[in-house]
Amino acid sequence: MQKTENRNQKERGRADRLFTVDGSLPAVSRRHNALSARLQRAPASSRAAGFTLLELMIVISIIIILAIIVLPQYQKTVTVARESVLKDDLVQMRKLLDQYAADKGKLPSSLEDLAGSGYLREVPVDPITGERDWNVITGQDPFSPDGGQGVTDVRSASSDLSSEGTPYSEW
Repeated sequence: MQKTENRNQKERGRADRLFTVDGSLPAVSRRHNALSARLQRAPASSRAAGFTLLELMIVISIIIILAIIVLPQYQKTVTVARESVLKDDLVQMRKLLDQYAADKGKLPSSLEDLAGSGYLREVPVDPITGERDWNVITGQDPFSPDGGQGVTDVRSASSDLSSEGTPYSEW
């Protein structure tokens, strides 16, 4: 019994030492409470420095929505640019065919003749197919005295439809 009373007195003595005479906590205990309070707040302050999963998902969703809106317009712009280049290439090559025929007195036998004679630096790439695979239309050479053949027209080798609804091969 006496052992139990001694133990109770020791515990009361420890509890009494936690408080000063005026009932406030001693400095050691106050430091301990301040430290534990800082540790409890630390995750909240470090959490404020980053982004939550919800915030990231919202931002990614907005980016995807904007991409869905912008992508068709971008593709249309690229198609219009390729069509413009194709039209310009066809006009230029047709002019050069006429110029070659006027200068040489005969039609060229191929597009490489235009390039070899200095009328073209090189045969241009078809902007629709991405290759130098033009459809060359040959016909009777009206300038040739012996009735030879030559290149009369050039068209795209693509069978795709243009934005106007006509095949590129008919331009």
